[in-house]
Parts: sequence; C-alpha cells; structure tokens
Amino acid sequence: MPSSPSSSARWSALIDRSARVAPMSTLFDDDPDRLAKHTLEAAGLVLDASKNRVDDALLAALFDLARASGVEARRAAMWAGDKINITEQRAVLHVALRAAPDALFPVDGRNVVPDVHAVLDHMAAFVGQVRDGAWTGHAGHAITDVIHIGIGGSDLGPRFACAALHAYRHERLTVRFVANVDAQAMDDALASLDAATTLFVIASKTFTTSETMMNAHTARAWSLAGGVPEAELHRHFVAVSTNEKAVTAFGIDVANMFGFWDWVGGRYSLWSAIGLPIALACGMERFRELLAGARAMDDHFASAPLESNLPVRLALMGIVNANLLGARSVCVAPYHQHLELLPAHLQQVEMESNGKSVDLDGEPVAQPTVPVIWGQPGTNAQHAYFQCLHQGTEWAPIDFVAVIDPAHRHLEHHRALLANCFAQSEALMRGKTTDAARAELLEAGRSDADADRLAPHKTFAGNRPSNTIVLQRLDPASLGALVALYEHKVMVQGAIWNVDSFDQWGVELGKVLAKTIVDELEHGAAGSHDASTTALIDRARAIRTVDPA
Repeated sequence: MPSSPSSSARWSALIDRSARVAPMSTLFDDDPDRLAKHTLEAAGLVLDASKNRVDDALLAALFDLARASGVEARRAAMWAGDKINITEQRAVLHVALRAAPDALFPVDGRNVVPDVHAVLDHMAAFVGQVRDGAWTGHAGHAITDVIHIGIGGSDLGPRFACAALHAYRHERLTVRFVANVDAQAMDDALASLDAATTLFVIASKTFTTSETMMNAHTARAWSLAGGVPEAELHRHFVAVSTNEKAVTAFGIDVANMFGFWDWVGGRYSLWSAIGLPIALACGMERFRELLAGARAMDDHFASAPLESNLPVRLALMGIVNANLLGARSVCVAPYHQHLELLPAHLQQVEMESNGKSVDLDGEPVAQPTVPVIWGQPGTNAQHAYFQCLHQGTEWAPIDFVAVIDPAHRHLEHHRALLANCFAQSEALMRGKTTDAARAELLEAGRSDADADRLAPHKTFAGNRPSNTIVLQRLDPASLGALVALYEHKVMVQGAIWNVDSFDQWGVELGKVLAKTIVDELEHGAAGSHDASTTALIDRARAIRTVDPA
C-alpha cells in the first residue's frame, strides 16, 4: 500500500517547483502551444485546464506523483472488484452499474453485470407502465405525480439529474423529492396533490433509514387519509431496497421492489435503481443514455494514459490548488440554469468521499485533503461572491461549466451567458495592474488625484486559477459523462492523499446522538450532555406545537 506522498522528498520538491512557476499570463505569452497542451477531450466533454498555475516541469512531476501514489493500481483494483473500501470491506463498483451487458465486473467471483441489467429491465417495464398510463392508482386513474423519498445519495443524485434533464421531462408526470425530516418539506411536496394519482418511491437500502422511514410513514398516513384503501397501497408505493420483509410489512408488493447492492455507495447510486425517478421523469431510453455517457467516461478513464486522462488532469489541478497553493475551497460555477444543483451534488460526491483526516493505515494525514465545495449558477454568482474571488484576501479556484448549444431559442441570452463565463475566467487569470487601472481612469477624464485615489480599488491581482469544462449540449449522455468525470476525480485524489474515498463514518456520530435526544425531547429532561446541548433540549421541550392557522 503506497504511503502518504506528502512526507516524501517528491512532495517537497513539488512545493518548491510550484513556487517557481511564472504567472499564468506569462506562461501563455511564452508558450504558443499552452492551450493545446492543457486541453483534453473525451466522452463528449472538453476540459480546458490551461488557466492553472502549472508549467511543463510541474505537470510532469505531478504525473510522477500520481504514479508513485498508486493511482493506476487503485484504478485497476476498483475495476477488478477488489474491496478498496477497506474499512467496510466492500468493493466499489458504481462503474458496473453503467456497464455494457457483455462486460465483466466480478465481486467475490461473481459477475454482477447480469444482475445490474436484470434490475434495469425491471425498471424499464415499470417505467413504461407508469409513463403510458397503464399503471393506475386504486381508483383507476393514471399517475400524475411522483414523490421520491430518500436522503443523502438516495436523494441528491436523482434530484440533481432530474433538474438537469428538465427539458426531457414527461408532459403528464411531475416528480418531486423529499429528503429533509423537517415536515415542512413533506407538506410542501404534498400540497395540492391527489392521493389517487400520486406514486411514492421509497429509497432506502435497508428500509430502516430513520429520516426516510419517518417521511415514508407520513406519506403512508397521508395516502390513507386521502382515500387510498390499505389493501391498495401497493398501487401507490414502490421501494428501492433489499429488505423484503420490511417492504412487505409497509404494504409494498415485493414485485415492485427494485434492488441494489452493498458495493454501491449512496453518493454513487444514481446509476442504480435509486435513479428510478430519473427514468420516470425522462423515460428509460434517456436513463440508458445517461448510463452510456458515464460509461464512455469510464472507458476513457480506464484506458487513457495519465497524461491525456481527463479525470486525472482535473484531479491533479485540484492537488496543485489545495496542496501546493493552499486553496481551502473550490467554487463550481455552472453557466446553465438546469445545472443549478451540480455544486450540491458535488459537495456530497467529493466532501463525503475525501473529507478524511486519517489515511488508509489509520494514521493522521500529513496534508490537507478535500477542500470545501460550493457555488451556484452564473451569472447569478457574479453578483453574489465573484467580488471576493477577484479581489478578496481569500481566493478559490473555480470550475466553470459551459454548454454551447442551448435548449431554448433565446440566442442573445445564451451569447451573453457564454460571454460572461469566458470573460470571468480570463479576468481571474489576467487581472489588472494598478498602473493599468490608473491609465484607464485618466483616459476616462479623471484627474490625477482621482486616478491615484481610485486605482488601488480597481486593481485585480489576477493569476487566479480555473478550469473550464465544455459540453456541446446538456443531454443525458453529456450529463452522465460530466458526473462520472467528477466521480473518477475523487478516486484519483483519494489515491494521492492515501485515504479511503468510499466510507463515510463522519455522518454516524451525530445520528447516534440524535436517537437519544429524540427520546429526551419526547419523554423527559435531558440526560448527560454538555451544558449547551442540555439547555437547547430544555428550550425545545418548553415549546409546544400550535396550530399555525
């Protein structure tokens, strides 16, 4: 098992080499081939990584780091079905979920691909019935509304994909999502719906996830109150789970239970039956196109040399920014409204995966791991926090995501959108000197005194890095490739940081403590807690629910 690279002479040399890299504007001026060297294309995506503080020598050293860190070996182990999630002793095979029918992905000596395609066929039959109206509620009416109940990866992935593929939605079906245990989310989702035409998808592998099951039972009670006979609940509820006994006890026919496997991590599960709402909203054909786009990126990642590998390059630019230059956050700025939830999805994919402080040996990591991921769509973002990104004391690299062909006909809007996207990355890279700002002020007719006074406020440091990822259009295939790109970036960075990218113990402690506090809120005074937590519990117990009306 490779040791953490941060303690090696190679890592120290990387830091020294990074400090000697010329400003990016100089790198462009001195190397007419820079763009070609730093532009990669695969699976319908283009990555322009040229606006990073990396020269040829540093890039070569980064590829050496990746090889020394065992990136290629961990990739091969993942594809082989080895249990690279070492703390849970599980294989990590979300790539098998989008594999071709004749592919081979073994887990414990068994090829799982036939099982994957059996579930896909099961989904296809069900989705077809719901979408064409053959599947009806208890009163014989076609389903008009689908509510997906899950949490974490069982919610964020399909929620994001449905939003991104809004242009492909079914004209009759509306798909909504409930994840938060806050009942306001459920009330908002159920508002104005008719129980007779509503279908619930309950997504919980064990069918015991506390938040999901609380919401599921609320949905069940709402359905019964809305006139659905208990014996007919199976017309209004389906499950994505593996717990047949619990599913049956809830009132769901196991024939309408869609399974998945313990080698599917929640944040990597939208490709599985967890993606059922995507298929319902957009159709099974579109869902298969989503899988195909991800598979194209998988094939590229598995076969391309590190030097021409999109996920590897994106990961290495992240290593430069986080570990060599000290950036503690990354802004994701999609310039497409339907990609609004991309930052939220990537928050889970990256931060839950690599938000680790011990390495594979259980020792403290010797370098920062994943930075904080945040962002929102451009051009909104430009009027929110881009001021800080351009001139603030805290800087953050940015991943710009641009789509060339819009789904609408307002081309003047789209030109303005793309112009802003491209201009922001250029401005962050080039900046503006104080002398240039002063000259502009004088040219605008300002006095020497005004120019001297205002020029520092109009100075931009520049040399601030970004990546630009370009999609020709936002369709299921390109979306699949985009998400897979980031998934593989996570694996590469996890290998370099020498952490387990596929467990998530950090979400457990608070959930365990919450079980105790729930009982205390309901039945008695706070038990053994710190003074702050005790006071909060006592304050909450003193509040009684009142009718908001």
